[in-house]
Amino acid sequence: MPEPPRGPGSTVVLGERELAIGFRLIGLKDVIEVTPETSVAEFQRVMGEGRHSLVIASQSIRARLSESQRANADASLRPLTVFVPTPAGEFEVESINALAKRVLGVTLSVPS
Repeated sequence: MPEPPRGPGSTVVLGERELAIGFRLIGLKDVIEVTPETSVAEFQRVMGEGRHSLVIASQSIRARLSESQRANADASLRPLTVFVPTPAGEFEVESINALAKRVLGVTLSVPS
């Protein structure tokens, strides 16, 4: 596996039409519109490129990934992968504790 590039990388967004339009409207240029048929292949391609430091992907893509692909995405720090809900449909919310554990490797505890 090639060594990931050092320094800042780019941000890429993968999602359905509505999600893609929203991110384009706020100024992101590297936005890939996917369909249910193309989502997993596009996600794997982007994860393997090595030029992105942040991948923002639709939560519907996460649901289509295999267990090992999900585990790799969750463990990846370069690129850091964040799954966001689509404007329509069901979604799963990751807690701050789970996000900190996954990204930073630390467990947050709040005193009672």
